[in-house]
Amino acid sequence: MSPRTSKASLNFTTMAQVDVPQGRNGKHKEIVTRILSDLGQVPAGTAIKVPLADLAQSKEKVRSALNRAIHKGRRDVATASDATFLYVWNKAK
Repeated sequence: MSPRTSKASLNFTTMAQVDVPQGRNGKHKEIVTRILSDLGQVPAGTAIKVPLADLAQSKEKVRSALNRAIHKGRRDVATASDATFLYVWNKAK
């Protein structure tokens, strides 16, 4: 058997690894980051009122994204909502 003298052409384009995006910035990252930042500044028992009109996505989707971030950060947070606001607060320990 003779060694292969030509390479097969690539199916996809290439780029330097240092230029590859490393983080995942989901649709809800900005609002979740803002909520978590505010939660870090308020005492337990103080609720943050997030206007539902300010949410780019549905309340349920933002609440799910917030829930994932809360569990990832091992925080003890509760949420509630009404027709106007999403309420988020740190639970008392």
